[in-house]
Amino acid sequence: MPYQSPISPGVSWYESTIADRTEYPALDGSRTADVVIVGGGFTGLSAAVHLASAGVDVVLLEACRFGDGASGRNGGQLGTGQRAWAEELEGQYGFTRAKALFDLAEEAKAHLLQFADTHKIDIEFVPGQMSVVHKKRYLKDYRAHAELMATRFGYPHIHYMDAAETAERLGSTRYLGGVYDAGTGHIQPMKLVVGTARAAARAGAHLYENTKVTGITSQNGRVTVATAKGDVTAAKCLIAVNAYGGNLEPVSASHVMPIRSFIGATVPLGQDSPVLPGGESVDDSRFVVRYFRRSKDGRLLFGGREAYTADNPLDISTHIRRQIAEIYPALAEVEITQAWGGSVGITLPRQPFVREVMPNVISAGGYSGHGVMLSNYVGKLYAETVAGNRDRLKLLEELKVPAFPGGRTFRAPLLFLALSWYALMDRI
Repeated sequence: MPYQSPISPGVSWYESTIADRTEYPALDGSRTADVVIVGGGFTGLSAAVHLASAGVDVVLLEACRFGDGASGRNGGQLGTGQRAWAEELEGQYGFTRAKALFDLAEEAKAHLLQFADTHKIDIEFVPGQMSVVHKKRYLKDYRAHAELMATRFGYPHIHYMDAAETAERLGSTRYLGGVYDAGTGHIQPMKLVVGTARAAARAGAHLYENTKVTGITSQNGRVTVATAKGDVTAAKCLIAVNAYGGNLEPVSASHVMPIRSFIGATVPLGQDSPVLPGGESVDDSRFVVRYFRRSKDGRLLFGGREAYTADNPLDISTHIRRQIAEIYPALAEVEITQAWGGSVGITLPRQPFVREVMPNVISAGGYSGHGVMLSNYVGKLYAETVAGNRDRLKLLEELKVPAFPGGRTFRAPLLFLALSWYALMDRI
């Protein structure tokens, strides 16, 4: 019987393609370290690799198995820049800061690909990504965005697509235009999780799975992380749980909101299929974004969410197939072999939440669907901070990320109302 994540519904296609997913022991007894990391997703594992490689004694604690959360179950798209477009950030922070944030994200992209190459992790990288428009009124913004990327932010890899080019590249006439980005692409995220964990272990990091953290305290210059099987005491702590923090730490919980997203994998469509003949990944202009791509073996991996009334729909496949059929009517009855979900950590401005939440304790998350490359790089930037250089992490720490209104008690119903409203607006 296949392993089922206790925190995320369904068995993913990614899991089914990995025969050698290494298991790590649970913590058994108290110990000390230089740094303790809570959370074994992209951020935590990346931090563990870079810290251990620098000779830091690091302990990483994961409540379930590495990859059970969003890092191992996401859409695999890298994207370009931050979640918010560079020109949006310029309007909020000015050009110098916006350019620095854009450049940081581009460094993150290059770092991820170089890291995978260095550690011989076959992440199945495929270049090319399209951002496509479902409403005519958005076309002007997308055309201007492509031009600004080249002329103002030094990124010449994006060009505007008219309706004809969009239809040819998608194999569908459902969208009206968009932008094509040749400077990014998509990966198999679970392979990156598994490979990063192995790299961290080789570097000397102490990795523990199935070790749930029950509390974090910081006093007298030491941080204590409590679990049912023992405590870890360290000089510094990184909280890297993103959407899976619950009430572990109140500051992060008030700024990062978990929402569910779901993905389905179809049977292989065949080499003669008109669907995404170039193999690129796609995201669309909906607020409740739809995202899809072809896998290495020709499946359509399609993600999105329509229903906010159920945390885990009883039949994920039905919801996903309905969305596929809107774009590809010929696939209305396509067989979906795997369907799964996971929680995405979002913030109000869709900007990462990175903050010192208690003395010597930094929390990082809220990547808002743009975390494949950013979260990995934040792990590296945290390691730089421990080594004494906090300048680049400060770029993210100083972002204006307010708490959700209503506190932890009312944020969920308020978010439900907001997302339901935006989902309705996406259809009008």
